[in-house]
Amino acid sequence: MLQIFLFILALGVFLFGMYLVRTGLFKLSADKLKKWLAKLSDKPWKGLLLGTVVTAILQSSSAVTIMVVGLVAGRMLTFSQSIGIILGANIGTTVTTEIITLDIDALILPMAIIGAILYVFKRKNVRNTGMTLLGLSAVFGAMFGLKELAAPLAEMEYMNQLFLRLDNNLFLAVLAGTIICAILQSSTTTTAITMGFIAAGALQLDTAVAIVLGANIGTCVDAWLASIGGGREARLTAWSHIWINILGVIAFFPLIGVLADIGTLLADRPEVQVAHISVIFNVASSLIALPFVEKFSKLILKIHDRKNAQV
Repeated sequence: MLQIFLFILALGVFLFGMYLVRTGLFKLSADKLKKWLAKLSDKPWKGLLLGTVVTAILQSSSAVTIMVVGLVAGRMLTFSQSIGIILGANIGTTVTTEIITLDIDALILPMAIIGAILYVFKRKNVRNTGMTLLGLSAVFGAMFGLKELAAPLAEMEYMNQLFLRLDNNLFLAVLAGTIICAILQSSTTTTAITMGFIAAGALQLDTAVAIVLGANIGTCVDAWLASIGGGREARLTAWSHIWINILGVIAFFPLIGVLADIGTLLADRPEVQVAHISVIFNVASSLIALPFVEKFSKLILKIHDRKNAQV
């Protein structure tokens, strides 16, 4: 019981750390990034590159997608322009999972101390930098805790039975990833939990990949909620995000074994393999979809817009 409590505590610290990182980085750069998104995404490939960069900076595809929905609702972006940015956001979010695989445990405490000192300053940029550093120290500290606590949790009978069931049914693993991510509202956190359990040997790599794929669907909940009451184009943007991720998962579901094999070639540590596979999946699915942005936008219009108006 104590292990469960500590795991939930570590999860809470991870979520709080991600909140601090996103808030700090958002306050440091949000205005400039919004201008970039509004002015530099006239072509789908530009939107993809910009979405990747902005998401890598803000450390959250949900934050970027919500920002895009807001810009579309405010008529600063068109629906079709938003699709390229969403494709890029799916790539940019994988930067976070790569970062948390870094072995910098020795820097957690110094990072926290420096962050706390900077946070005391009144100057906004210095204060926000301190918030970001505090968040990063919390994220890395929580990630260490998740890895350490995953092993004793995996030994519990009901947890062991759950993992065995997921190992034997990859569709259930995708569904589990979708539900967990929808609840936590963070694909990064869902991936971090998965990385913790696979590092402890509780999951097979195929299962971990399926959970990560499911997280890509679950992360759409934020954008869908943000689109409510945001107008026609905002609603279409949210639906495009949902369909992009669902279709990507459907396309790569039969290739989960191939992705797992590629991951084993790229890294020795299983948690790093999961992070690399997440990058491969999101980059491949976004690049495959990029040439079809215009056709895809028309399809979304036919499905979700009764007026079938041109955007």
